Amino acid sequence: MNPGTATVVIEAITPQIEGGKYPIKRAEGEDVVVEADVFKDGHDIVAAVLKWRKAGEEKWHETPMAPHPYNDRWRGTLTVSGTGAYEYTVEAWGDVFLSWRDEVRKKVDGGLTELTSEALEGARILRAAGGRATDSADKATLESFAKSLETAEPARLKEIALDPALEGLMRFYADRSLSTTYQPPLGIWVDRRRAAFAAWYEFFPRSAEGKSDSGSTFRDCLPRIDDAKAMGFDVIYFPPIHPIGETNRKGRNNSRTCEPGDPGVPYAIGNRRQGVNGGGHKDVAPELGTLEDFDWLVGEVRARGMEIALDFAINCSPDHPYVHDHPDWFFKRPDGTIKYAENPPKKYEDVYPLNFHCADWRNLWAEMRDILLFWAARGVRIFRVDNPHTKPVAFWEWTIAEVHAQFPDVVFLSEAFTKPKMMRALAKVGYTQSYTYFTWRTTKPELTEYLEELTQGEMADYFRANFFVNTPDILPLHLQTGGRPCFVQRAVLAATLSSVYGIYSGFELCEATPVAPGKEEYLDSEKYHFKGRDWNAPGNIKDTLTALNRARNEHPALQEYRNLRFHTSENPQILFYSKMTAARDSIVLVAVNLDPHNFQSGWVEVPINEFGWHERDSYEVRDLLTGETFIWNGARNFVMLDPRTRPAHVLEVRRWQGRERGADVYA
Repeated sequence: MNPGTATVVIEAITPQIEGGKYPIKRAEGEDVVVEADVFKDGHDIVAAVLKWRKAGEEKWHETPMAPHPYNDRWRGTLTVSGTGAYEYTVEAWGDVFLSWRDEVRKKVDGGLTELTSEALEGARILRAAGGRATDSADKATLESFAKSLETAEPARLKEIALDPALEGLMRFYADRSLSTTYQPPLGIWVDRRRAAFAAWYEFFPRSAEGKSDSGSTFRDCLPRIDDAKAMGFDVIYFPPIHPIGETNRKGRNNSRTCEPGDPGVPYAIGNRRQGVNGGGHKDVAPELGTLEDFDWLVGEVRARGMEIALDFAINCSPDHPYVHDHPDWFFKRPDGTIKYAENPPKKYEDVYPLNFHCADWRNLWAEMRDILLFWAARGVRIFRVDNPHTKPVAFWEWTIAEVHAQFPDVVFLSEAFTKPKMMRALAKVGYTQSYTYFTWRTTKPELTEYLEELTQGEMADYFRANFFVNTPDILPLHLQTGGRPCFVQRAVLAATLSSVYGIYSGFELCEATPVAPGKEEYLDSEKYHFKGRDWNAPGNIKDTLTALNRARNEHPALQEYRNLRFHTSENPQILFYSKMTAARDSIVLVAVNLDPHNFQSGWVEVPINEFGWHERDSYEVRDLLTGETFIWNGARNFVMLDPRTRPAHVLEVRRWQGRERGADVYA
């Protein structure tokens, strides 16, 4: 930028991540509200536009920005469409026409009568704009206005200067020769809609039929998938589906003794003796079927309007072809043998971790990328990545960019239950979604503080939380002790606090038996054996999950992430919050009893001022879980939540005008 021509100061643009080092994230159709400090020397009136374009395009789109009346803070909004990389910036200038117009208005209003020079100056400004005009009709209109100015008396001069049609033309053909553009442009990564709004259902394909003595195949999975669809889930997440190693194969409940018929742990990936496509990460376990069977299942799932997400677990069994072909890719002990994985005191003798800093790291990194590209080419566009925090951040930044260059619609979910800074770093370098600490947040202060950090601060621009209520590895203590009410409570919280959430199968059956008291692990985990289940067992919460997912699909407010707001509840055991669209055409209030054992009641404060309503107004709220309707009045209302029958309210808000009109009329 030439300092001799830069006339406007532009600074403090938001949103931006680390000075523009990383792009912000949005999904198709979402708005980006951009703010900036824009000001200049002197008394000229400043004009500013927000500009954006898809990366690689030459032409910018732009929209005017509007200033705050007092503090030189400007705001503009853009809407993104189409996946991929975008960039945006702000351009501003001292507007010659607007400054002249303001001067004329002040002088005429002040009673000055000799304005010949001002009229001629205005005509010159208009003719200069005519020289920039590209449309002949616009040129003619500007010339007509210019001629009128030359002979105009003061009152007429002001009238012409304030003419809306003239203002529109002059804004379009503004003199930007001395404009300032913020450099370098800032980035946006735009994901497809399902990255920002989805309900995940995880199950092991080998346990699809719920048999305890034998496994299922890909061809047996459709009934389980159809049941998940009936509950309203749209992403089917499979743990690893690859060949499983035989060396050091684990038995039931992680036993070192593997009995005949024990299927092994799917995370011990690779068996070059069993695979038909190499036996590694680009192959499927023969007991599940063939690659063609998997392709068939992908097509069936897509035909149902759903998707399959695959687990990308960078683990290798001792029988993986990499161990034979690339032994230098692994960590070695002093005696030259390969080290197995450990997380003391846990030992994973059936898994060898890869060394991403080995001498042949370039080929190792390329192979990991090629695994993702292999499955993406077969129609898989969602990957849940196992333990990404144990691999270099630089590797993920490179790999995700490489995959997105060919498949910009691929979604990456980070399973990194680790230190917050590492979780944030992974999101910044490209992860679409992230697991979170929601799994362990149970109290009102914990949930409020954590959710405000996730959805209201800078994190909301790059960190998209996927709220899983449980996983095959995690049976939280509150689910072990809270009974069926706790399962309903946690489902409501996950499905309404975030726009993306998920359950691991068995949650709908309220499975809660730990391997030992105080341990957050399942007894007889299906990671180690075939899991027998009655998918319609008494006491299940399938109806609640169905109602929750229906509410999410029918109410746009629940499909957004950054619109969460907490409100006053006088009972510390009742969490009260809202979600609403910017247009207020979708408003949902949620009250959750955080105590799964006891009845709780109390007053809550509804933000009617944000609805544009008054204290005297009445309105209907309809519970989307039960169908009950209530008429509430003003801001202060009373809720009663019995954990056994009604652990939560999910309330659709509609304005009720019956009192004013003498009839039950809804707006």
